[in-house]
Amino acid sequence: MNVLVWLKRDLRVHDHPALTLAAGPGSVLPVYVVEPELWMQPDASARQWDCVAEALADLREALAGIGAPLVVRVGDAVQVLAGLCKRHRISRIVSHEETGTLWTYARDRRVAEWARSAGVEWVEVAQSGVVRRLPSRDIWAASRDGFMAQPVLPAPVLQAVEGVEPGLIPTARALKLAPDPCPHRQLGGRSRGMELMDSFLSRRGEPYRVAMSSPLSAERACSRLSPHFALGALSVREVVQATAARQAERPGGKWGGSLSSFQSRLAWRDHFMQKLEDQPSIEVRDLHPMATTRPRDSDPARLAAWAAGETGLPFLDACMRYLRATGWLNFRMRAMVISVASYHLWLDWRATGAQLARMFTDYEPGIHWPQVQMQSGTTGINIPRIYNPVKQGLDQDPTGAFTRRWLPELAGVPDAFLQEPWLWPEARRLLGHRYPEPIIDVASAAREARDRIWQARRSAGFAAVAGEIVQRHASRSGNREGRRPVRKPATAQLTLPF
Repeated sequence: MNVLVWLKRDLRVHDHPALTLAAGPGSVLPVYVVEPELWMQPDASARQWDCVAEALADLREALAGIGAPLVVRVGDAVQVLAGLCKRHRISRIVSHEETGTLWTYARDRRVAEWARSAGVEWVEVAQSGVVRRLPSRDIWAASRDGFMAQPVLPAPVLQAVEGVEPGLIPTARALKLAPDPCPHRQLGGRSRGMELMDSFLSRRGEPYRVAMSSPLSAERACSRLSPHFALGALSVREVVQATAARQAERPGGKWGGSLSSFQSRLAWRDHFMQKLEDQPSIEVRDLHPMATTRPRDSDPARLAAWAAGETGLPFLDACMRYLRATGWLNFRMRAMVISVASYHLWLDWRATGAQLARMFTDYEPGIHWPQVQMQSGTTGINIPRIYNPVKQGLDQDPTGAFTRRWLPELAGVPDAFLQEPWLWPEARRLLGHRYPEPIIDVASAAREARDRIWQARRSAGFAAVAGEIVQRHASRSGNREGRRPVRKPATAQLTLPF
């Protein structure tokens, strides 16, 4: 029996449950479908595709080494799969479950409908700690830990379906993607991911716990594995187990603390992806419907200034320019740029979230959209955290090295005024000419946003809805999401004390 393996966000041959399952019955046809409509979505970009193309080239070499060359086709998934199944007498498709966007969810439903009508069996298997059709959050942690404890699967030996033209891996230009220069972008592919994992666990990761917050130190001290997780060039399980092996060798000191923190963040990765798996509408609708009153049509001038790093708020602008040039930003700075956009600039999170998604080469919908909502104050269960971009600059870039690198126009501003150049006595020489005036007053904008958010949270019925969200989505392992504790009163209704 010929089996088609439909590859999506799982571009590897090691620890690949779908490939392993397909290897048993007979010949295997590994297929990646390049879907032009997917790449026209507002969260997609040429920099992302360039990473995918590099990962596909790496995967093509790996698959050839185990006996079944990668087949690449461009087109609609249903049409491509139907044509391949008919032409090569395939009655079974195997793939991994995907926690993606509403677009990929709708596409998968179309594939499922076609498969049923065509008499083709489509088997989806898990590749991570995310649980499809999870009955209760109470059992999620045990399920996730059980999956991570299972043995890492070796690359299977495959028998290829004969007579299939492999096809070319298209360029971003061939897909008609807009030019998207990203000069310091990480390169895709499993081989590069393995090099990063080894260097992190053996050398770079020792200061991880204390160095992850500043963009100056995080660039090296963070694992930098996120693009490879997003494309599935590495499995989370193999990294969890490799980290556990290193923990056994270095149980204490700075290494022990840093590796423990890293393991926690690997678990939080699956935790946030589970949120989108359980409620796909998180991509487009406020998790808590009473959370905010932001206009859906964001102020285009503010949105453009924020995206370009031209708000007149130096540390924020430096982070956005760094992101534009690298495709990556450390977590605390991601939280800050979203927070400032949502609170100080009062922009709709859907617009800023799509902009950031396009800029991230490690864009993972299951992490991105729940985090965008969490940092925008729309979950209803997290304490609103309104980052002060001036304070963050002073705390995370105390020497000004990061800010000056990405804002060379501020070279002449004294250190004491770098994060607040409008206070510099000679500011008129600079602001409005080489660097913009700040587009908002930080203190008053934060105050107004705080008043609006807490007014919404004090409204009738808000706490009851928040309690329902806690039951559906919140972690059961303490209060590490920044939530106010939920208390259960005499009645059965859950409330949040605000």
